[in-house]
Amino acid sequence: MAGLVPAIHVDPRDKPGDDEGGGDQFDRNLLARSGRAASRQPWGSRARPLKPVALPPSPPYDPPPMTSLDRYILRQCFGMMIFVTAALSAAVWLAQSLRLVDLIVNRGLSVALFLYLALLILPRFLDIVLPVGAFIAVLFVFNRLTAESELVAMRAAGISPFALARPVFILAGIACALLLSLSAYFLPASNREFKDLQFEIRNRFVSALVQAGTFTTIIDKLTIYVAGRDERGDVTGLLINDDRDPQQPVTILAERGAFADTAQGSRIIMLNGSRQRFNRATGKLSVLTFDRYTLDLNMLRNTAGVRFPEPQELYLGDLFWTPAGMDPGTRRMFLVEGNERLIVPLSVFSFVVIPLACLLPGELNRRGQLRRVLLAIALAFLFQALDLGARDLATRDAGMIPLMYLINLLPLALGFGILRFGGVKLGFRRLAPAVR
Repeated sequence: MAGLVPAIHVDPRDKPGDDEGGGDQFDRNLLARSGRAASRQPWGSRARPLKPVALPPSPPYDPPPMTSLDRYILRQCFGMMIFVTAALSAAVWLAQSLRLVDLIVNRGLSVALFLYLALLILPRFLDIVLPVGAFIAVLFVFNRLTAESELVAMRAAGISPFALARPVFILAGIACALLLSLSAYFLPASNREFKDLQFEIRNRFVSALVQAGTFTTIIDKLTIYVAGRDERGDVTGLLINDDRDPQQPVTILAERGAFADTAQGSRIIMLNGSRQRFNRATGKLSVLTFDRYTLDLNMLRNTAGVRFPEPQELYLGDLFWTPAGMDPGTRRMFLVEGNERLIVPLSVFSFVVIPLACLLPGELNRRGQLRRVLLAIALAFLFQALDLGARDLATRDAGMIPLMYLINLLPLALGFGILRFGGVKLGFRRLAPAVR
């Protein structure tokens, strides 16, 4: 408004002349005309008053999409996490699979069955290896970014530690979704299939479990010994000791024998032997000699064909909603297992926030961040030890189950606060003496 002036029409006749006083006459005419124009239209015909315009409402907050810097950090961390997880999984898988090699070398199982068994044990320890792999990946990538001065340039450009942590939280979300799928379906399904196959091998394919020259316990108090095997797979020097009934133990001796796997179960066909039964109550020994004798191992088993599943084989619904009348100790084990499957995916966020809280806040040191790296490793070990201790307490008392959630979410809350409001400086700063 202040910058607008009344529109004044200047008559070309009203101009200063060459004579004396022409300028005064021009000024008087100009003031008269401006007064009349102002009385008719205060602001002139060309200068109209400005009307206030209502501004549109501000749109809702829309966070910016993932930037190229976020994709760069996410790509570095994701690739390192896959590499570390694969390396650790291969080492643990190899150590666990060595126990299954004996089934091929000495007990006659096929290579395909061995590979299938080895594949089934993979999800069992993947839920332990993946959070550790995410922790090592974040620690390595951000330490390398600091060593190569990339993180210094990012901080100098005004990027906050919380903004640098955004791709890491995306990485943790991907790992959490993968672990949730493992906990909900793949882990119990693989454990159940492994236990069922192991039970079938132990109870049906007895020939695969018996090793020449050693005493093999098929089931409780049922032991088989063979002296050797010939080129056809038949056994020689067969001895079977059945001590299920302590009052009447049975011992079977045979010169030769063969294992047969039928649809009804495993059987042993023995030739030229004897069957001895000793009655401890009467002290009598009964001996039966035979030329051919068939022993049905299914009849000797104490357990039925259906076994009771372990907590690792059950799905989440079966763990939380247990049948009525279950033993309190078993029910507590089921609850601990179910909550543990929910806590493990959430622990990934705590594992990745520990190195971020140690490396990002505070002043950057170009000489290295060894103390910060060691602090992150020590905190991760402490976090894992507390988690194992809380799990052990929960198996004894179900009231300690909330403690498991508290321990796993506490590093995430503390790390989030450090990234949002700033970190704590490491070391002590020596005060300089006053100068007078």
